[in-house]
Amino acid sequence: MMNGMNMGKMMKQVKQLQKQMGAEQEQINNTEFVGKAPEDMVVVTFSGDRKMKDMKIKPEALDPEDPDMTSDLVISAVNDALAQIEKATQDSMGKYTKGMGIPGM
Repeated sequence: MMNGMNMGKMMKQVKQLQKQMGAEQEQINNTEFVGKAPEDMVVVTFSGDRKMKDMKIKPEALDPEDPDMTSDLVISAVNDALAQIEKATQDSMGKYTKGMGIPGM
């Protein structure tokens, strides 16, 4: 059974942990992630909170005879950026959830 001293100390530690997690998430949100399709035909820039900020498409990626190619290149670049964000989030935030058995973390 916890007494008031231990509970207070634990709550203080939880608040400190929440503050650290918030600061790290903010850092990720403010980081730019650049996703690229093969040969840099499409390059996208996302913020860490998964908002697209920029997209550059090389003129040769815009073939009117093959619009599916452009779509595939955009999808490839976007997925590349999102995978980088996911990895950065796991690398940073995973240390807080390791061993906790929290579903989805």
